[in-house]
Amino acid sequence: MTAIKNNIPVLRFPEFSGKWEKKKLGQLLTFKNGVNATKEQYGRGVKFINVLDIIENNFITHDNIKGLVDIEEKEFLKNEVKYGDVLFQRSSETREEVGQANVYLDKEKSATFGGFVIRGQKISDYEPMFMNYLLKGKTARKEITTKSGGSTRYNVGQDILTDVSIKTPTLPEQQKIADFLSSVDKKIGQLSEKKLLLEEYKKGVMQQLLSREIRFKADDGSEFEEWEEKKLGELTKINQGLQIPIDKRFTSKVENSFFYITNEFLKVSSDKVYYIQNPPKNVICDESDVLMTRTGNTGQVVTGVKGAFHNNFFKIKFDRSILNKDFFVFYLRLPSTQNKILSYAGASTIPDLNHGDFYRLLLDLPSLPEQQKIANFLTSLDRKIEVVGKELEGVKEWKKGLLQGMFV
Repeated sequence: MTAIKNNIPVLRFPEFSGKWEKKKLGQLLTFKNGVNATKEQYGRGVKFINVLDIIENNFITHDNIKGLVDIEEKEFLKNEVKYGDVLFQRSSETREEVGQANVYLDKEKSATFGGFVIRGQKISDYEPMFMNYLLKGKTARKEITTKSGGSTRYNVGQDILTDVSIKTPTLPEQQKIADFLSSVDKKIGQLSEKKLLLEEYKKGVMQQLLSREIRFKADDGSEFEEWEEKKLGELTKINQGLQIPIDKRFTSKVENSFFYITNEFLKVSSDKVYYIQNPPKNVICDESDVLMTRTGNTGQVVTGVKGAFHNNFFKIKFDRSILNKDFFVFYLRLPSTQNKILSYAGASTIPDLNHGDFYRLLLDLPSLPEQQKIANFLTSLDRKIEVVGKELEGVKEWKKGLLQGMFV
């Protein structure tokens, strides 16, 4: 018999034992739909919890609520959200997202809530942050989503939520779990903030370095020579890739095939992989080459990948005795360069950068030794950001395991 069937979690603090108690949410909360106001009432008044507040925050406080609504005091008191209350998303286009929950943790100030939200008002003892973690967990989410109804949109109502089954331990164990997982969230927050600060610092210093507000000195302490303005047409040659219909692509590697670099490759969430056979040499690239999207999400820079590239990409060739690759990539990713690329590509539904417009982009070119110093410094920042990012992802994965093992 498994730990789940025994209502005992796999991971547990040693001072606690015994089975968790099965309950219905209706034993802990009483449910109510929120305020339906006219559009003229929004933008002023009292804090107003909507769906975005539920899904974008680890927990809700008065200060992190974005919306305002102007309602009478009587209406506010009838729809008041207080410390420990739980808010649920009423509907969603997908079953996986319906019924998402979040807890209100402000002891000083109350708020109200909108018509697309259901409030679970606290009527029994539970540790609010424990309840928050439990209702975000896989078991509770499955219990809620499988009970939801609808076809084009999925919905949960007060009756559905009342009937949702959960399992809870004693209050001291709830508190211990909540405190521990909150410390993990604090670590995630610290790492996220550290990563963001490094990214912002890099963005600022990159702008300063490439606009000559900050200059390096040569190894002997002397000044580097002045920079020279060049058009990219003087420094580079570009060629477009190859468009292959989907029915001519392969989803796994075959003889004489190359990984096919498409815009799909740029989507972090995509797991689509294509290969094409026997592409011409001029559309093949290796890890040292620089590609840039010319249409669609124009201006995205790709390097460090080997394969054959789609017609949506330029391959950029340049003399590496004049232009340092890493310096050039940083220049292309500079916000001011990206803005210029997008202005040249046009404001149509599908922006498209042509060869001539790429060639007229201007680059202030330092000497090769100064380019190398700039590139080395910015690359060192990228490595620091990468290290923090990996540590952050590691803690997030650890938390996922904890959430799976500490609840039943």
